Amino acid sequence: MSNISPGAPAPAASLRKVVLASMIGTTIEWYDFFLYGSAAALVFGKLFFPRSDPVTGTMLAFATYALGFVARPLGGVIFGHFGDRIGRKQLLMLSLLLMGGSSMLIGVLPTFHQVGILAPLGLVLLRLVQGFAVGGEWGGAVLMVTEYGDAKRRGFWAGWPQAGVPAGNLLAAGVLAIMSALQSNADFLAWGWRVPFLLSGVLVAIGYWVRVSLAESPLFQQALADAGQPKAPVLDAIRERPGGIAIGAGLRVAENISFYLLTTYAISYMTEVVHLSRTFALNCMLVATAVEVMLIPVFATLSDRIGRRPVYFVGAAGIAIWGFAFFRMIDTGLTLNVLIAMIVGLACHGAMYGPQAAFIAELFPTRMRYSGASLAYQATSIFAGSLAPIIALALFNHYKSWLPISIYLAIAGAISAFSAWKARETKGLTFAEIDAAV
Repeated sequence: MSNISPGAPAPAASLRKVVLASMIGTTIEWYDFFLYGSAAALVFGKLFFPRSDPVTGTMLAFATYALGFVARPLGGVIFGHFGDRIGRKQLLMLSLLLMGGSSMLIGVLPTFHQVGILAPLGLVLLRLVQGFAVGGEWGGAVLMVTEYGDAKRRGFWAGWPQAGVPAGNLLAAGVLAIMSALQSNADFLAWGWRVPFLLSGVLVAIGYWVRVSLAESPLFQQALADAGQPKAPVLDAIRERPGGIAIGAGLRVAENISFYLLTTYAISYMTEVVHLSRTFALNCMLVATAVEVMLIPVFATLSDRIGRRPVYFVGAAGIAIWGFAFFRMIDTGLTLNVLIAMIVGLACHGAMYGPQAAFIAELFPTRMRYSGASLAYQATSIFAGSLAPIIALALFNHYKSWLPISIYLAIAGAISAFSAWKARETKGLTFAEIDAAV
């Protein structure tokens, strides 16, 4: 049991430990999840769907990538249910082990040439496990931080696990870039792509060691002592807070779509359409993602000062506009233009992602917060991030132009901007005040 009073902010040392453990664990889990997306853009079409033409093979690879998003809401529901009943910590440990195990198995998976149809079937199964695991990760990681932290700086503290998501992408892209730079195309396709997946075993062991010593959320412990275990927190969230789920899902639309267009699809666009080198594309994404990792805590802090709503609104509106410049700048093939396109795009994403954890957590009372936040966060993934690369690829393949993709991004930005405008401002409110209000 924690010796922290549920009604008071956690001591600085305890809070920093929770933040560090949440960020490291989140970085590792999303490293595994994003690694699959980068590999789908670069090699999976060739290795697991070789009988298709290049465009169809890439689309099939992205389809297996999308399955991970389909499994995320199921993970969010199940992990949220037990997270609200038995605690945040145990579910976080389980999600880390599931993600690491499935990623290591992808690293040793035979290709189509070796075992035929069993290869893509195995890939699909392991991707579903990845999605299930990451579906439960986000809610637990951000709630541990938000429920430990003080109300005045909740956005800042919750922004650090958020930074772990692009940090995971940065780590995945960095490892792939190193392997790509050190190897020929033949060696990279033959075995080099497997090394980053096998490396996840070491990273998961580190994450588990960091997280195992955490104490349970004192706010959850107090809620459990006051009201006992909720019987069906997921159903409670759907029945009592449908507006919160709708607002949270709406906030996610532009953030989710933009991230996977700016990272996963952009790699494919740069290499297949503009014919830039794989190493160049990965390096540009590395630089832009590193900038976003640094910007997310800045935007999170800003949301504590001026509010969640205005910061999020600017990010959503910004990405809606920037989409029309993004592909035009990449088409030039000039290093500076490509970098600016990526950096500004991911900066707009960071303006949404920085305050997002606190914003969504504050939509729900403690007794159903894991379930409600996970539902709002993960449900959008089915039709947003999962389909974004596939839709973009299909739009470009049909119209031979990036303009429809930019319009698609603008519509997503408008939905999230409207959701931010409609949301209730919650900065600075204690969870006691939030629980009483909802």
